[in-house]
Amino acid sequence: MSEPEPLEVRGLVKRYGTLTAVAGVDVTVRAGDVYGYLGPNGAGKTTSLRMMLGLIRPTEGTVRVFGRDPQETVRALEGVAGFVEAPTFYPYLNGRRNLELLAAFDGGGAAGRIDQALDAVELAHRAGDRVGGYSHGMRQRLGIAAALLRDPKLLLLDEPTTGLDPGGMRDMRLLIQRLAGQGITIVLSSHLLAEVEEVCNRVAIVRTGKIVYEGEIADLKRAAGMSYRVATTDDERALAVCHAQPGISDVRVEKGQVMFTADDRAVAELSQALVEAGALIKALSPQSATLEDLFFSLTEGGDGASAAPEHPAEALEGAR
Repeated sequence: MSEPEPLEVRGLVKRYGTLTAVAGVDVTVRAGDVYGYLGPNGAGKTTSLRMMLGLIRPTEGTVRVFGRDPQETVRALEGVAGFVEAPTFYPYLNGRRNLELLAAFDGGGAAGRIDQALDAVELAHRAGDRVGGYSHGMRQRLGIAAALLRDPKLLLLDEPTTGLDPGGMRDMRLLIQRLAGQGITIVLSSHLLAEVEEVCNRVAIVRTGKIVYEGEIADLKRAAGMSYRVATTDDERALAVCHAQPGISDVRVEKGQVMFTADDRAVAELSQALVEAGALIKALSPQSATLEDLFFSLTEGGDGASAAPEHPAEALEGAR
């Protein structure tokens, strides 16, 4: 019998009166994933994470953490840790004392992991300082240290880089990569898409409480196709050729150059068509879509009321 996935969510709904904050979310996080949970402000990300951690009860749907329902018993969250929104500590106590209090509450050998957790987040040298004197980034790292006391197999982090300066974001990114390298499965909610693209292998993108894409980042980028930028001796004629050429889509002008999306074969045929039309190519360069490009394609425009598309290519086509 196969082991249950670290996190499986099916049909998750949360309503507050007439407001639907989460509208039927399905998520599967596999062992070893660094999983990005993405969406604009107000999309229901934090509410979803609260339900995943058993902090609030779903209106409909199920959450299974390693096959267990977090609403049934506290033991269902064994091997799970993290924080939703900013972690909080006693500011008048030092970092170590805060962790000692949390370890006493958790039990199960947590006290013996304090030094290891401080080392992991690179706060051992500041453990004796009052938390009130910590920078925002240090408090975020202390929050992760507190989560590591539970020796988690699954770590859920809500916006861990919010408010950090570039150096703090780099340190947090490296920390997440180190923890993933130690075999911890990580769910990361963030609006910093470049950071997510660098550390995550899979994502769910949420729009108005619904999933509009879930899967590999690489698959999403492949489904979007490769964009190209072309400069010719006659860009006006080149634009007309691109519009007429089979296999060329999403034709537009950006910064005075013609942009389009196509596969390799269509690009080769376009090159020949441009030469035959008298628009000689001066430059032709691929422009790989970023996660940020794809995120905005999926979350902007329309009213978001339609059902989430089954395939990423359909999602991107419907969002254009």
